[in-house]
Amino acid sequence: MNSLHTYLFIALVLFCIGLFGLLKRRSLIGMLISVELMLNAVGLNFMAFNRFLAPDPAVGQVAVLFIMGIAAAEAAIALSLILALFRKIRSINVEQARQLKG
Repeated sequence: MNSLHTYLFIALVLFCIGLFGLLKRRSLIGMLISVELMLNAVGLNFMAFNRFLAPDPAVGQVAVLFIMGIAAAEAAIALSLILALFRKIRSINVEQARQLKG
């Protein structure tokens, strides 16, 4: 049960759920959550490869810390853009945001 293939399969499922959510959601919040799921899948892959293949355990952990930092910065910037868009058009629907010009 505790093998590399198990972790890779779980990461694949998380990434596919995130990709499906990114393509199917019309709400910007739903899209942001989907991107976060995809980043978590990448972090899980790094930790799985670190656990089973890397001779130095710090390499994968540092990579995952960078991914977590990027995810936090991405979430802060995306939420500020969503808030600005909501103030402008009173909706966070992607279809209505496409109508903005200039």
